[in-house]
Parts: sequence; structure tokens; C-alpha cells
Amino acid sequence: MAALGRAAMAAALVLLYYGFSIGITFYNKWLMKSFRFPLFMTLLHLLVIFGLSALARALARCSTGRPRAELSWAEYLRRAAPTALSTSLDIGLSNWSFLYVTVSLYTMTKSSAVLFILLFSLFFKLEEVRVALVLVVLLIAGGLFMFTYKSTQFNTQGFMLVLCASFLGGIRWTLTQILMQKAELGLQNPIDTMFHLQPLMFLGLFPLFVVFEGLPLSVSEKLFRFHEAGVLFSLIGKLFLGGILAFGLGFSEFLLVSRTSSLTLSIAGIFKEICILLLATRVLGDHLSLLNWLGFAVCLSGISLHVILKAINSKGEKALKLHKDATSNPDLELLLRHAECGEEEEEEYVGPAQQH
Repeated sequence: MAALGRAAMAAALVLLYYGFSIGITFYNKWLMKSFRFPLFMTLLHLLVIFGLSALARALARCSTGRPRAELSWAEYLRRAAPTALSTSLDIGLSNWSFLYVTVSLYTMTKSSAVLFILLFSLFFKLEEVRVALVLVVLLIAGGLFMFTYKSTQFNTQGFMLVLCASFLGGIRWTLTQILMQKAELGLQNPIDTMFHLQPLMFLGLFPLFVVFEGLPLSVSEKLFRFHEAGVLFSLIGKLFLGGILAFGLGFSEFLLVSRTSSLTLSIAGIFKEICILLLATRVLGDHLSLLNWLGFAVCLSGISLHVILKAINSKGEKALKLHKDATSNPDLELLLRHAECGEEEEEEYVGPAQQH
């Protein structure tokens, strides 16, 4: 009965994660059809996320009575600034690409972020070079090539924006992993991480907004030169909805990982990509050839292999740790001899919070 309850809880959290993640993808594409200022939209979303994360921290502090993590200015600028800059550009370019690409092309290209995460993990020595990792890289890169080859709805400008965003996403998640693993900073909770990153993310993306959207937005009838107050308030409501979805995505990821494991999040992410692609073809009318679908399958096989390798390595690291503890503690060694094999502990949160 307890196992059934845990399965039901995991299913509910996965559905919550799907709702926010799939919802914000289609929201961005929907809004870009009528409001063609993606950088301004992203800046407003960052403000909403900052406000909601500050509120969540205040509520947690009142309920527990314990102070939340606070970084000094020196640590803030030295540790958080690189992560914030790469994150803001990742999100900004991703939203910008929706002006040019379909949801299916965006989803497939964004999946290549795993490729860049692997490369940067190797560069920062978070991963060791292995034949299996080379195979993962080849599968993902080959699948991406097959998906984009002779695509009927391919847009070079949009594709390059998403590819640059995926590259920055590789830097982003590698730096985020390093940041959240620094126990002395106290940023293991994504709510605290979001709270600290949003101001620097806003400052990092603002110059790009000024250069590319500042003047067009200032003379646009969509916002500052509006004629009907009702239309303006409707637009502001739509923009705030995106901020709520972005915050909900990060929070749902945290709930899923904390109540299950990051492996569950990774597996759920694979099926989420399939759901988005199916919805894009049925709802938005995206056209995919047999070669495109085959490329998507090859890419997903590479991502799946990566998830399996992470799970195996995690289990091996746990067994090694338990063996070391057992050799130094005879009582613990006796207990371990009777423990069931294959038990998995929840992994620390590393996955993409704030992806949109």
C-alpha cells in the first residue's frame, strides 16, 4: 500500500512538471505570434520569478523560524555572476528563437543541450572521458543532423539562436551544478538559487534588450503607445502568466527531485520531449518527415543512454561509499551484509530548473 502511495505521488509530481514545462513552451510560441518582443518578455518573467521566490523564502522563514541563505557581495559577484549571465542568455535566446522556428525544431535542437553539458562537464572534469560518453555525443549530434536535414520548416536564423542557447545551456547547467554543490554557500534549494540569480540575470540581459528591442518597443502600440487600456492590461496579464509558469517549472522540478530522484526527472524529461513533439504536430501543424522522426529517435537514444550511465555511476559510487564505511565500522558491515542490493538513494538536485 505504501509503494502504491509513493507511485501515485510520483505520478502526480510528474504530471505537475509536465503541465508547467509543456505549458511554458507552447505559451512562448503562442505569445510570440502577437507580441514580438521576446527579450522584454523574458525580463518581465525574471522580475516575476524574483518576486515569487522572495515571497516563498519569506513564507519558509516564517514557518520554520530559520534564516535563509544569504551571500556576501564578494561571493555573489564571484560565484553567482557567471551562472546568472549564461542562464539569462540561454533563456533570452531560447525565447527569441520562437519568432522564427517551430516548436518541434526548438524542442529537438534544445535537446542537444545534453551534448554541451557533457562537453563542459569533461572540460571542468566533472566527468571522465569514456567510450560510452563518446557514443552519447555521436548519437545526439547525429540525431540532430538527421532531424534538421532537409526539414521543410527549417529556419537558419532561428536554428542558430536555439543552438547558441543550447551551448549556453551547457555552460549554465555545469556552473549551476558547481554552484549548488558548494555546501558552504547554502544554495542547495532552487528557490534560494532563483532568488539570488534573478537580479544578475536581469542586468545581464538588459543591454541586449536595449540594443535590439528598446527603440521598437518604445514606439510600439502594443505597450507604451497603447490606445485601449483593456488591451494593455490583457497583455500585461499574459506576460505575468509566463512568469508564473517559469517559477512553477522550477518549483515543480524541485518537488519532483526532492520526493523521488533526479533520475526520475531525467526519464520524465525524455517522455516530455515526445509529448511536445506529438502536440506540436497535432495542435500547431508542424510537419515532420520520416527522416526527422528517425533523427529524433536517435537523439533520444543518446539522451537515454546518458541517463542510464548516470544511474549506473550513481549506484556504483553509493556502493563504494558504503563499502568504505563498512570497513571502518564492524557494526555497519554486519548490517550491510543483510541489506538489499540495488537500493537507490535520492540524488542531489542538479537538473534544469527554470528552463523555458
